[in-house]
Amino acid sequence: MGRRWTSGIMLALGRGATRFSEIEAVVEGLAARMLALRLRELEHRHLVERTVAPTTPVSVTYTLTPRGQELLTMLHGLAVWGERWESGR
Repeated sequence: MGRRWTSGIMLALGRGATRFSEIEAVVEGLAARMLALRLRELEHRHLVERTVAPTTPVSVTYTLTPRGQELLTMLHGLAVWGERWESGR
C-alpha cells in the first residue's frame, strides 16, 4: 500500500471510477503503464477485482473487493487527516 499511486487508485475506485480510462483521468500525473502495474498488484493482493466482459470491444472493469472496501475506509480517514493539517487548522 505504501507504493506511489496506490492510494490514489484506491480512492478513485471508491469514488466510482471503474474503467481504466476513468481511473487514469481521476489520478493526475499517473501514466498508463504505471496504472496497469498498480492495478495488477492490487488485484494480486485481493484488493481489486478485474472483470472482463466478452463484448466487442472487450470491456474491462475494476471494483474494490470487500477487503479493498475495508482498506478504503482507513484511507478516507487518512485523507481527512491530511487535508485538515495541510490547511493549517
